[in-house]
Amino acid sequence: DAKHLVPNKMRDFFCTINLDQEEVFRTQVVEKSLSPYFGEEFYFEIPRTFQWLSFYIYDKSVLQKDLRIGKVSIKKEDLCNYTGKENWFMLQPVDSNSEVQGKVHLELKLNELITDNGSVCQQLVVHIKECHGLPLINGQNCDPYATVSLVGPSRNDQKKTKVKKKTSNPQFNETFYFEVTRSSSYTKKSQFQVEEEDIEKLEVRVDLWNNGNLVQDVFLGEIKVPVKVLRNDSFQAWYLLQPRENGNKSSKTDDLGSLRLNICYTEDCVLPSEYYASLRSLLLKSAEVQPVSASAAHILSEVCRDKYDAVLPLVRLLLHHHKLVPFVAAVAELDLKDTQEANTVFRGNSLATRCVDEMMKIVGKHYLKVTLKPVIDEICESPKPCEIDPIKLREGDNVEINMENLRYYVDKVFREIVRSSISCPTLMCDVFYSLRHLAAKRFPNDPHVQYSAVSSFVFLRFFAVAVVSPHTFHLRPHHPDAQTSRTLTLISKAIQTLGSWGSLTKSKLSSFKETFMCEFFKTFQEDKFTESVKKFLDDVSSTESKEPSGLSEPVHLKEGEMYKRAQGRTRIGKKNFKKRWFCLTSREFTYHKQQDKEPIFTIPIKNILAVEKLDESSFNKKNMFQILHGEKPLYIQANNCVEASEWIEALCRVTRCNQKRLSFYHPSAFLNGSWLCCKATAESTVGCARCTADVPADTQIEIDGDRETERIYSLFTMNMTKLQKLEEACGSIAVYQGPRKEPDDYSNFTIEDSVATFHTLKQIIDMVEKLGESHEKYRKKRSSSAKYGSE
Repeated sequence: DAKHLVPNKMRDFFCTINLDQEEVFRTQVVEKSLSPYFGEEFYFEIPRTFQWLSFYIYDKSVLQKDLRIGKVSIKKEDLCNYTGKENWFMLQPVDSNSEVQGKVHLELKLNELITDNGSVCQQLVVHIKECHGLPLINGQNCDPYATVSLVGPSRNDQKKTKVKKKTSNPQFNETFYFEVTRSSSYTKKSQFQVEEEDIEKLEVRVDLWNNGNLVQDVFLGEIKVPVKVLRNDSFQAWYLLQPRENGNKSSKTDDLGSLRLNICYTEDCVLPSEYYASLRSLLLKSAEVQPVSASAAHILSEVCRDKYDAVLPLVRLLLHHHKLVPFVAAVAELDLKDTQEANTVFRGNSLATRCVDEMMKIVGKHYLKVTLKPVIDEICESPKPCEIDPIKLREGDNVEINMENLRYYVDKVFREIVRSSISCPTLMCDVFYSLRHLAAKRFPNDPHVQYSAVSSFVFLRFFAVAVVSPHTFHLRPHHPDAQTSRTLTLISKAIQTLGSWGSLTKSKLSSFKETFMCEFFKTFQEDKFTESVKKFLDDVSSTESKEPSGLSEPVHLKEGEMYKRAQGRTRIGKKNFKKRWFCLTSREFTYHKQQDKEPIFTIPIKNILAVEKLDESSFNKKNMFQILHGEKPLYIQANNCVEASEWIEALCRVTRCNQKRLSFYHPSAFLNGSWLCCKATAESTVGCARCTADVPADTQIEIDGDRETERIYSLFTMNMTKLQKLEEACGSIAVYQGPRKEPDDYSNFTIEDSVATFHTLKQIIDMVEKLGESHEKYRKKRSSSAKYGSE
């Protein structure tokens, strides 16, 4: 959220998230506010290098261009200082001289030359090779050129490259020569050389500009290299473009307001897979360790201050290697040992409940979409008043009508859920089956506990949470407005209660905190609701294989607006690229003239042969990818790098098991009678580059096991002190077999078997130290090979 924004009058605001100058996400517009609450979450993988993560606040305009009020820019290196906590940031003025991105490739050399009169002078050679990742200007590729200057106290020699048209990655390949001369006061010296003090004051400056033609040129960034670093050496390096020195300074001192952000940023250096073999093997054996509290996975959750940090990579790693179900069963059994009453089964935030929560989010993503998205869309797009709290009713509201509306929505959501058991992923069913039987074994005299063990997850922690926060589960693009949020909250409460009826008696209605909810639920006291819940819970906690329904609705995976290239047109001209609405389901990929219109073109998923990036050089456009199918390739341009990456990933995931997938493709387009990449003249020529994903894989989830193991290694490294304390505690208990000494050091740890735990801890510490040495070798190798100015 933001507060005290200028101008000091009620306006309509929205916020964008930018990687350097590229907008990757935009919030919904908050109308008529000075302190707008956005309340939106965006999670994304960053597909390219960047310098700044920026947040811009805009004043929405209907007739004119949206006005940028201010920004918060955080340098990549500083993100770790703000991660994992909320911070208020003062908005800074938006200055065009500070809005830069991209990098430039230079080769610099200092030569000695003998002049006609026999004296020796030095010459600076600047070879500007290329630039990469320059920003779009007004949504289009820029027309860049560079100025190269040799700057000193009394000189400013400037030269200029040619303008390159419509490209963000210009290839200049131009060389400029500058004579490094001495002042006349030194001419009497017998030997010519560049004096130290002269070298100290000279620098090479390269400025990038967008050629404005009839309007003013736009500054794109600059780099400065002191000549003294060259001496008699020659080298080349990539330099990140920087803002002008006064770029972030402004004569304005007005308070533009502030923005509150909660940023979670992680960056992992992933080594080759063989480095992680021992740690990965130790983690995957966790379910087999007796007791499970002595396993590496359980120890990880013990030493991490926030269990969520440990659970996410752990669940993904175990999922990837098909080891999650036995591990969840083992930690759930440990959880049940400490549970004294049947009605509190799996209600806390233990390792077991966190693991199941995370598993449902990953595995049940498509299940949620196919079950809830249509009804959530109806509630959000055509909302009916549903407030039944007498205190919150507005003047003119009719509580009876509101109650009918709420009942209609609750019935519809409930009906969709209890009919959805056939769509429940097998992995979720296997986990629920284990939890159900473990709970029944722990409380054999309670006939309801087998249902509450499952409903506490599938209703309370899955469906009810998705209903109240549809944007978090990607069921809606944005956070719903206040009235719709209230409606969803009431529906969520109702779903939680109905889901508990499989294990609760009707007399429990008297325990409602809100009288109005108690009155509302009296209309639900029918046996059919209880029976529907029980049947649903029986179905989703069964290990019997479900017969796939040939008539089942396709799963809606992704949709959005992008640009497609018309088939068979000439290369030049904007008319070649048309804005279209794209939709991906588990059955087909379609595009439409507008949202909710009939599809213009359809590609069955089974016909897709490959999905790959397309070189920018093909059409001088960024963020392009291609879909190869039976006909000509379909070329598509996404709106930004994150969107392009997400579409490619979604399409690859759903087509991975296609039998006729290609192994090779053309990274560029076929234009003017030849492929731009390999110059082959036959359009049917086999591709010249290997496809990035030509091996069939799991179509449900895409997980990099090495990256998750690296994340776990990082967590162990950060908590090495706790690991060592826990090791000392286990040694103390094993040796003395008496009362624990200094209990504050380890009283919060679960130590059931000190010898087994000590053995695992020793292995973890040894493996982490060995991996640390490998990382250190990599860092030294990288730093020794890096040159001044390189990334």
